[in-house]
Amino acid sequence: MVFRKVNIILEMIKFEHTIFALPFAFMGAVLGNFVVEGDWPTWSEIFWVTVAMVGARSAAMSLNRLIDRYIDAKNPRTANRAIPAGLLSVGEVILFIIVSFAMLFIAAYQLNDLAVKLLPLAVLVLILYSYTKRFTWACHFVLGVAIGFGPLGGWIATTGIVDSTALLLFVTVMLWTAGFDIIYACQDTEFDQREGLYSIPSRFGIPKALLIARSCHLLTVIGLFALYQLASLSVWFLLGVILASLILLYEHSLVKPTDLSKLDVAFFTMNGILSVVVFTFTLIDLVITWV
Repeated sequence: MVFRKVNIILEMIKFEHTIFALPFAFMGAVLGNFVVEGDWPTWSEIFWVTVAMVGARSAAMSLNRLIDRYIDAKNPRTANRAIPAGLLSVGEVILFIIVSFAMLFIAAYQLNDLAVKLLPLAVLVLILYSYTKRFTWACHFVLGVAIGFGPLGGWIATTGIVDSTALLLFVTVMLWTAGFDIIYACQDTEFDQREGLYSIPSRFGIPKALLIARSCHLLTVIGLFALYQLASLSVWFLLGVILASLILLYEHSLVKPTDLSKLDVAFFTMNGILSVVVFTFTLIDLVITWV
């Protein structure tokens, strides 16, 4: 029974999609320590960054499912999610949220003072995001801020500071996230308009929404090139940026205003690959530089 509930919870929060944010958190941790200290972070720091990220994302996704449970029940696409389908009770989800936030808090206290001081801001954004679709079409950018805290948090975890390079990485990941979330929201355009919910597709229409998403991803690529310059990285990171650019081009080729049939591939597969690619080439770059 317990294992069945755990599996349902992991499915509810789409645990496998942690791959979107975790590689960028590792990137922030490793790159930050190299830029500031000129060396690798400790395995202990990497461990607690992982715990913090898993806790933060699990809490955020569970909160989203809990807060949106009545909306999800009305939407045919989401009506079979765990809470509206009766597979999990509200109490069970609240307990999981408490455990997830405890993981985040414990991890922060194992890292440094700045990580602890920024906890209230991180928690506020994680909670706020799920309500933003009720009052602003900029909700995608609030999600971007939440995901952008991953690499920023990784940077802070190993350095204890925030500098211009860390903020550039944060903004770049924020724009990347907002772009793919806008694409994902296109499938609920009619439902959102009918229910009075806010999103860029429901406010501006799908064609303009896809154009805005492309603009976000163009700025993402510019941000990665700027990071290459600001952090004095080598051709290996530059190669990763070029591959990421090609992935984004392919992602946008999959979705059209009149055809969203390949949206899942564009959203899940391509963005998971992109985050792994960028982190991998960052790691290769730093290893070769260090050696």
